[in-house]
Amino acid sequence: MSKKALITGITGQDGSYLAEYLLGLGYEVHGIIRRVALEDQRHRLWRLRDIQDRLKLHCGSLESYPSIYKIMVEVQPDECYHLAAQSFVSYSFEDEFSTFNVNINGTHFILSSLKNACPGCKLYFAASSEMFGKAEEVPQNELTRFHPRSIYGISKVAGYDLTRNYREAYNLFTCSGILFNHESPRRGFEFVTRKITSAAAQIKLGLMDKLYLGNLEARRDWGHAREYVKAMHTMLQQESPEDFVIGTGQTHSVKEFADMAFKMLDLDYRDHVKVDKDFFRPAEVDLLVADCTKAKQQLNWDYRLTFEQLIEDMVKHDYEFFKRNSDR
Repeated sequence: MSKKALITGITGQDGSYLAEYLLGLGYEVHGIIRRVALEDQRHRLWRLRDIQDRLKLHCGSLESYPSIYKIMVEVQPDECYHLAAQSFVSYSFEDEFSTFNVNINGTHFILSSLKNACPGCKLYFAASSEMFGKAEEVPQNELTRFHPRSIYGISKVAGYDLTRNYREAYNLFTCSGILFNHESPRRGFEFVTRKITSAAAQIKLGLMDKLYLGNLEARRDWGHAREYVKAMHTMLQQESPEDFVIGTGQTHSVKEFADMAFKMLDLDYRDHVKVDKDFFRPAEVDLLVADCTKAKQQLNWDYRLTFEQLIEDMVKHDYEFFKRNSDR
C-alpha cells in the first residue's frame, strides 16, 4: 500500500513541486485548498494543472480548526507537510494581524489536529531563514539565535517553537526545515526575484519599460525550490525528528540578480531599473547565508545548481510565457 501525504499550501510554489516529487515516489497525495480555488481553478490551481487529476484535494481553511481536524480524520496521512502561510514579507508589515492569525493559529490547528486524529503521522513544518533576521553570526546554522525583523519572521519563530513543543511534549514526529530563500518559475510575481525576471522578459518584448525595486544591496541565499522539496521529504524519512537548515551557502545581492537576469536577454538593467524607497523594508535583515553542514552529514543533501542556472530557468520561462501571451 502506498504512503499517504497531506500537503497544506499545495497550490503554491513549494507545494506543487513537492506534490510532483511525491507522486513520482508512488505516494497518494492529498492537498488542502481554499474553496475559492475551485471557483477560480485557472488562476489558483495553475501550478497543479499537469498533475491535478492525480491529486485528492480537500477544501479547508487554516483559520478553521474543525475543517482541518475533519480532513486529518478523513485522510489519516502517513506524512503531513505544512507549507501554507502568509509568506510575502512586505505584506506582513501591512497586515500584521492576519499574518499572525494564519501563520500561528493555522500551525497550531495543524499540530493539534495531527495529535488528536493521527498521532502516528510525521509532520514537516516550513520554517524560514527570516527567523534569524538580525543574525549574530554568519553563516547561520541550527544553533544560531533567532532575532526576527518582520511580522512574518516572528510568526515563523512561533510556529517553529510550537512544532518543537509538540515533539517534546507529546512525543510526536514533528520537525522543521529552516529554508533560506528559494525561487523558481512558479514563484509569485510579488516576490523580488520573479518581479525581476518577469519584468526583464516584458521589457525585452517591448511590453514595459521600467522596473521599480527597493534595496538593490540587500543580499540573500537564493536556491531553486525544486531541489529544496527533496530535503523536506528526506527529513521525514529519518529515524528521529530533527530540525535542519537548508540553503546554498552562497549569497548574492538583488543588484547581482537583476544584472544577470537582464544580461541573459541582452539588456542592461541600469537602463531600466529604478530604485523606489517605498519598496524598502521598515527593518531590513542582516546578512543571511546558510550553513548546511548538518543537512549534508545527516540527510546526505547538498545543493548542486548554480545561481546562474536558477536565474536562467526563471528568465527562459518568463520570456516564453509573455511572448506566447503577447502573440495572441
